[in-house]
Amino acid sequence: MTDRITRDAAEVMRDEMTIRGRILDLLSEEPLTIPEIAQTLGYKTHEVVSWVMAMWNYKLVEETGKANSDGYFTYRVRANPEDEG
Repeated sequence: MTDRITRDAAEVMRDEMTIRGRILDLLSEEPLTIPEIAQTLGYKTHEVVSWVMAMWNYKLVEETGKANSDGYFTYRVRANPEDEG
């Protein structure tokens, strides 16, 4: 994993549009937890939390069930992100 310098929240969120496609590509292959996404992409977990939660809010991703023993949900690409329910 890349050792990245801690960045401020505004800088992390500016990267959201750039990183969104990479996260969606990963999650289209298999459901992953936030730490797994962070490790694969080489970003810090707290940055990936911001991006995945924004994507969850936009209904692009969804959790697959209950949290694992470490408290992390597994996320996947939402089948129909334009559907509201």
